[in-house]
Amino acid sequence: MPFLSKLIKPLLALTLSAAILGAQGCTKDSKPESKPAEPSAAAPAQPAAKPGEPRTIALSVTEKGYEPSPITLKQGEPVKLVMTRTTDHTCATEIVLEDYNINTPLPLNQPVEVAFTPNKTGKLVYGCAMGKMISGVFMVE
Repeated sequence: MPFLSKLIKPLLALTLSAAILGAQGCTKDSKPESKPAEPSAAAPAQPAAKPGEPRTIALSVTEKGYEPSPITLKQGEPVKLVMTRTTDHTCATEIVLEDYNINTPLPLNQPVEVAFTPNKTGKLVYGCAMGKMISGVFMVE
């Protein structure tokens, strides 16, 4: 029986170590958990666009997803999103907005412009092509 004991103990220790490391790797990011943003903490307002020009909004795609989010938009006001993907550690390699037939690739570290005019009020969810696994929100007023 000593042979069996010498074999089982290291296997149990190895299995336990793998389980602990695996559980840590399943989190969305490895940074300490912070408090979630307040729902009313929408992105800071961008300066108003000049008459006849769309409102320009800078967005980044990071390991945390689309940032900032949520962003408040006005119904009928044209917007131009300037999106820059800054990481390869995401499935958000494009932006998909089905309601506006937008499906635009986001190459790494290259700003991409996406223009549209929100035509209805409410919550507008955009995201990656993998069923919006990574997503952001526009609140249209």
